[in-house]
Amino acid sequence: MSVSEAMTDFAGTGTGVDAGAVREACAQAVHSIAPSWPLDGAVAINPHWYRIHMPVREVAARLVLLGGINVLPQQGYLRECWSQGRITSADLEAARAQSTIADLPDAQALVAALYEPPVTAMPLIVDELDDSAGGTRHLPWRGEIMFQLSQVCAAYFDKDQSHWLPRAPQGLYRFWTDTLRHEKGLGMVMGLPGLRDTLRGLPDTAEVAMHWALARLQLPETALEPYFESLLLSINGWASWCAWLKYQADGRGLADRHLEELLAMRLVWEALLLECHPHRADMAAARLRMAWAVFPQRLAAVTHRARIDEVWQMALEQRFQRELADKLQAAVGLGHGAAPADAQMVFCIDIRSEPMRRALEALDDRIQTRAFAGFFGLPMSYRPLGAPTSRPQLPGLAFPEVEVEDQILAPADSSPDDAPARRQRMRRLAAHGQWQNTTRWPNTTFSYVEAVGFGYLRRLWQWLRPPATPRHNDDHHGLPHACRTLARPRLMGVPLERQVALAAGALRVMGIDRELAPLVVLTGHASQSCNNAHASTLDCGACGGQSGEANVRALAALLNEPEVRAALARDEGIEIPQATWFMAALHNTTTDEIQGFDLDLLPAPKQPRWQQLQQTLERAGDRVRRERAPSLWMSATGSPDEVLTRFRRRANDGSETRPEWGLTTNAGFIIGPRELTRHASFTRCYLHDYDAQADTDFSVLEKLMLGPLVVTHWLGWQYHASTTDPLHYGAGNKVLHNVIGGRIGVFEGNGGDLRIGIPRQSLSDGRTWRHEPLRQTTVIAAPRDAIDDILARHEVLQRIIGNGWMILWQYEGGRLMRWTDGRWLPLKQDVSGVE
Repeated sequence: MSVSEAMTDFAGTGTGVDAGAVREACAQAVHSIAPSWPLDGAVAINPHWYRIHMPVREVAARLVLLGGINVLPQQGYLRECWSQGRITSADLEAARAQSTIADLPDAQALVAALYEPPVTAMPLIVDELDDSAGGTRHLPWRGEIMFQLSQVCAAYFDKDQSHWLPRAPQGLYRFWTDTLRHEKGLGMVMGLPGLRDTLRGLPDTAEVAMHWALARLQLPETALEPYFESLLLSINGWASWCAWLKYQADGRGLADRHLEELLAMRLVWEALLLECHPHRADMAAARLRMAWAVFPQRLAAVTHRARIDEVWQMALEQRFQRELADKLQAAVGLGHGAAPADAQMVFCIDIRSEPMRRALEALDDRIQTRAFAGFFGLPMSYRPLGAPTSRPQLPGLAFPEVEVEDQILAPADSSPDDAPARRQRMRRLAAHGQWQNTTRWPNTTFSYVEAVGFGYLRRLWQWLRPPATPRHNDDHHGLPHACRTLARPRLMGVPLERQVALAAGALRVMGIDRELAPLVVLTGHASQSCNNAHASTLDCGACGGQSGEANVRALAALLNEPEVRAALARDEGIEIPQATWFMAALHNTTTDEIQGFDLDLLPAPKQPRWQQLQQTLERAGDRVRRERAPSLWMSATGSPDEVLTRFRRRANDGSETRPEWGLTTNAGFIIGPRELTRHASFTRCYLHDYDAQADTDFSVLEKLMLGPLVVTHWLGWQYHASTTDPLHYGAGNKVLHNVIGGRIGVFEGNGGDLRIGIPRQSLSDGRTWRHEPLRQTTVIAAPRDAIDDILARHEVLQRIIGNGWMILWQYEGGRLMRWTDGRWLPLKQDVSGVE
């Protein structure tokens, strides 16, 4: 069928679908794909974020049908948990009791459901034709189409890695059609005679091409939106990358059509298979239309079945929730008789901060620790010295409002002198770039190896015997050593009124706007690893997958400004004592070392306390390293220096696939006073300090529920999805990774879809899953009325909690309540009904 004939058929009665319906179905399908951030600034996200308006079991049913995707834990995993006793009969009964579903089967039927055949996904044309081939093809068409689309996308979107960039001025779709037309042997390789001739007649625009393809497929109008979504899910990695480009463009008020063009490309391949297939094409199209005609009925049946999957998800969560409730209720009546704090350390709410906080408080009761979202309230972008562009240093939900830049500031200087250091850095980076270019061109690669020769022995030795060097700041690469301690991140061009608002907001949400210690240490965090494409997934998620160093240094400098302090007292009623000094530090979560910054600016009266604190930090780091060592298959014996050396060598080992465990095992979030969590280990929970009695209008609580609560929900679901469906939402095996475009993402091997999510080595110890796919249990220590008022005002919170994407508990006076179907019910501690 020619293009003109197809368009005539489409416009007439052949399809019964008009252009408006196609555009609407396309818009809905495109909006269902959540973005995936690039490697150099990985931001965890719930991959089902644009579907949270539906209950979790409905999403589970829809995605298993449209893409064979498991939203809830797989049957095999649940069978293993059941047989090993990780889910008990009591857990299953407790889950049934908590469920609001009226017609649940009994426990015996729930267990039997684990052994039922899995749901089969709805077919695409490529599936129908691959199945009809009966395995006679060496590579199925699905694999060939995936490979071809992936290679085209990798070439088109690469702006940072390859020096031989293709010209693509007219968009992704036109680049794809031009590429196909120049691959003269593609039709022969794929077994599609006439492919080349058909390619010559393809429309020049994506929208017209979709119409041509639909005229060939003859799908019913009701099937368009789910069929489009199914096509995008079949290449979900690149669809998620295009969704990120769209998300960024939307934030700047611009339009981006890459995702629509990718959908058109995938749809056209369906029609090309029908058009060029030598046999059985019409029969396959007929079977396809019959299958999709009953999609609503299949969806209803699978949704009914998904009720059982949701109950098993609840049963899997019982053990963690039982332990969490026991720990929280054990805090009743426990007071904290510590001496008044002479030092406060504010960490990120990251679960890796909890062991360090616990160790510091145990070693010195004069240290008060607190937790705050790791970007420390600065909605900033950061430009390292001499960098051409700035990067976001805030949660992925937001966009930067202020800019921070490095300035060279000596202790006694009030004005920066950046020009000499900037020029020297540019010269060094240019020389480094010229040296790297010697390996990028075909006529130089072999001569490069011959010329360098033994020069690589030192680098090889570092791989065989990794050095025990501490973490270095990549933002200082090429900067003269004498300038590195003087390069200080500072807010640029921000009016005093805005500076005061930022400072007041940070102090209030941190909860230290009233009682400030003489020394307040704002402690960001970062990871340390070598040869790790997913290094940013181990850094601060609240800082956009970056180190929190720039944020804490900029905020500390802001809070030490006399003009800002005076305006805080005058305009905000926040008195910062003259004796209080803010300083910045960084927690290396791989080695549990804490480094202080701008020590040359520390006033002389504060020096003795900082020196004492440094000794305590070293002792606390040693304690935490010995606690963590067994989980990393490391020895915890030996002197402190020996243990630290082991951790540093692990961090610098280019062959190490697990430099640390990151946020693996995360399962809970507690918003409440430190007294609630000080007495026990809460290593699986994010902790955010909050005092409801001091928050008279509950404006701080509202910020926490709209900010950190949503961000930790994203984090939890990215780990959840990477575990329940590592094929679609996990990054695969690190050993096989090939980086695409320098920063876009990775292939597992040399092709396939773009891999998104968390690598397998960060979730599994090689034999079992270390991460349990639990939905986050959030505990808020605040009055129920206040929580209800905030929920009522914000639809996003209603969707997350009301549709089962998160479990919400309320804590007050030693009593725990669970939010269930719009009501607060007492949390039952066992299935017998005892509260």
